[in-house]
Amino acid sequence: MKIINKKARFRYQLFDRFEAGIVLTGAEVKSIRQGKLSLGEAYVRLHENEIWLVNANISPYQFADNRNYDPTRTRKLLLKRREITSLVHKQESKNLIMVPTAIFTHGKRIKLEIALAKPKKLWQKKEAIKRKDLDREAEREVKNF
Repeated sequence: MKIINKKARFRYQLFDRFEAGIVLTGAEVKSIRQGKLSLGEAYVRLHENEIWLVNANISPYQFADNRNYDPTRTRKLLLKRREITSLVHKQESKNLIMVPTAIFTHGKRIKLEIALAKPKKLWQKKEAIKRKDLDREAEREVKNF
């Protein structure tokens, strides 16, 4: 199963991608396997040489005890020290940001794909919308023949 962050592809130009593990509770794992996750407003940040996923919304698992559960809590990402240093070096040298692009299951594990990205300008976003509309119209015309 794979959940994709479509907003990230629209808002940013994506460059290098990295695969990271994520620290979750058991109920969060079950909720993600049911597809109850939103990465739309999530972002990745560096704090004290560790990388954290901030503001990812994982809905509470239906059969768990959810009295003190915070769906948007900050979650630690698991990367090797070399990967973290290369990420930070690339981010600072090219003035990029880290964005979560997808989350997927890899066997029993759940992995998060993060990418180095550069924000798109407004005209680039409008151009992408125009291109989608033209492609959609072309498909309709081909269908009608």
